Parts: sequence; C-alpha cells; structure tokens
Amino acid sequence: MPTALVTGSSRGIGRGIAIQLGEDGWHVVVNYCGNQQAAEDTCAAVVAAGGQAIAVQGDVSKAEDRQKLLDATLEWTGAIELLVNNAGIAPSVRADILEADEDSFDKLITVNLKGPYFLTQAVARQMLQQPQRGQIINISSLSAYAASVNRGDYCISKAGLGMMTSLFAARLADDDIRVYEVRPGVIATDMTGAVKEKYDRLIAEGLSPIKRWGQPEDIGRAVRAIARGDFPFSTGEVINVDGGFHMKVL
Repeated sequence: MPTALVTGSSRGIGRGIAIQLGEDGWHVVVNYCGNQQAAEDTCAAVVAAGGQAIAVQGDVSKAEDRQKLLDATLEWTGAIELLVNNAGIAPSVRADILEADEDSFDKLITVNLKGPYFLTQAVARQMLQQPQRGQIINISSLSAYAASVNRGDYCISKAGLGMMTSLFAARLADDDIRVYEVRPGVIATDMTGAVKEKYDRLIAEGLSPIKRWGQPEDIGRAVRAIARGDFPFSTGEVINVDGGFHMKVL
C-alpha cells in the first residue's frame, strides 16, 4: 500500500486524518513535535483501523527536521505518495493586531507557513523521482478568509496556505502531482477547547447551516477521498469542510 506523511498527526485533526487513511490500508508516518505517547497512541489506532504506522518526531519549522521526516519515510517504505501538511500552532496570545508583537508573529508564520512550504518543496522533488507520483494536501482553515483581528498572524498563515496550494498546483500539474486544500471550519480539538463556550453559543445561534461542531474525522474523510485519487481532473481545489460556514445565507 502507498505511504502518507501526515504532519502534526499525534492529536486533533491530524490524528483524525491518520486514522481515516489507516482504514484504507495506508502506511502512515505519524509526525509529532513533543508528545511521543500521543503519537504512539495514534499509530496504534491507525493499525487497528487496518493500516500501518510509525511515529517520527520533527518540528516542521526546522530544515533539518523536515529532511529527517522525509528520510524516515523513505527508509520505511521507499516512497511517499501523499503529503498532508496539517501541523500548525495557534497564537501564544490572542492579541489585537495593533498590539501584537513580532516574536509571536515570526514563530507562528515559521511553523504554519514556512515549514509546509519547504516541506512541500522537498517532498515534491522526491515525488518527481518516483514512478508513482503522488498528491499533496494542505489543511488550512476558515481563517483563510474570515478575519479575526485578535489573531491576525494565524489568519495570514492560513491565507498563505491557500496561495501556496495554487502555486504548487500550477507548478506540478504537468508532472501529474495534484495539490489540494482542505479548509476546516470549527473543529472540536484541544486547540479550540479554550473557546468552547464561545463557539457553543455561536453554533447554536446559526454560525453555520449545519449546527454542530466539526470532528477530526470529518476532515479525515475529506482527505481520504482525495487520497483515493477520485479527483484526477482537479488540482488547486479548495474543499470546505465547515458545516456550510463559507456560504452567504440570507
């Protein structure tokens, strides 16, 4: 079976993606930054679902760790058919854009945008050397277009992922490598746990036509559908998994 590298997959959305790929029998590289036990738990869940998995530590913001992730993947199976750029961080402090500081901005942009950009570059180069090329999926956010003035750095990073998707899709189309963006809405993870009451209220008031929290497996199912190769005449496509939040409804 083919091999997928899913960054930031020890928990949350990444874990949901890894498990869904496991259900289709994928070999999944479960990338984590700090919590090895969580990564091992995800590996066990992938195996239980029907796939194979290994845990590989690495911080996508660091060039040497990006190379480590790719090397570990190739050492395991010899090829990589799917890259899912999921790893990301929230602002350390939600600060008004008139008060936000550069250190927080630099850290977030390096993890959320620079890291995926150069990991994609490295993986694409590898895919070009393989008989079986592959696909690349970027996990962004409704924050790519919905402005939150107390976390401008996060919004900018996700908007940047949108353009990154278009750039790599255009560059790699002739080489039979497809690139997609999956754009989650409000998803129940530890990242959104701190604002649960706020979003409980907003969802109940009609934040999105589908009035419930999204779950990590909702994103996983979208990734799984793309990974099967069911969209061969699409690239650079944005798939919203947001309960309909993106629609303008009167």
